[in-house]
Amino acid sequence: MATILIAEDDENLQLLISRKLKPFFSVLSADNGMQALQVVRSRTVDLLIADIRMPQMDGFELIQSIREEGFQFPVIILTANQSFDAKRTGFSKGTDDFMTKPVNYEELVWRINALLRRSKIAGSNTIIEGDIVIDASTYTVVSKNHRIELPGKEFELLFKLLSYKGQIFTKNQLLDDIWGRTSESSEDTVKTHISRLRSKLTEIDRIKITSVRGIGYKADIAGETEE
Repeated sequence: MATILIAEDDENLQLLISRKLKPFFSVLSADNGMQALQVVRSRTVDLLIADIRMPQMDGFELIQSIREEGFQFPVIILTANQSFDAKRTGFSKGTDDFMTKPVNYEELVWRINALLRRSKIAGSNTIIEGDIVIDASTYTVVSKNHRIELPGKEFELLFKLLSYKGQIFTKNQLLDDIWGRTSESSEDTVKTHISRLRSKLTEIDRIKITSVRGIGYKADIAGETEE
């Protein structure tokens, strides 16, 4: 069971969030950012839910501190402040998602599960499918007698698509996930990288990258054929 840390100085809201999440997750609580940082340093945390305005250390300072210390688990900010400046600051510090108070708890559970899935994929360095090995430590795709080393963004794009085989991603989703929300790259960037990937993977024909007209892309690895 995943462990969720709630950093919230409003005691009633902290208790309410905890009660709503306990049927699905193991829950830890902290009354302020400093206390939350101490919990992170001493316990295994899979995801953090943080308020922005807290005593001793606010949510933004907390996120910056945990990222500087090397913790990569996902972070959701819960706040009544949905201004562009707040979002810009949050994402620049290392948050992964924002939700507005009052909270829809069913949606909160959905978002937590989605971020935990992505975090699990991101923590995995290798995709192995039969004789095909896609290795994030070397940015290589290996199959039988073929070994292809890919540039960073091309590899990350392929790894993302094959981590969710058969799932359709829009070009905007891929831009956000691979190039970042603040990138000035356009959808044409994704199209160009997909074209390059297909060209380089022609000798490994079991890897299929499919264009879904008007939407985006999906990828899969076909079963091995008998010789």
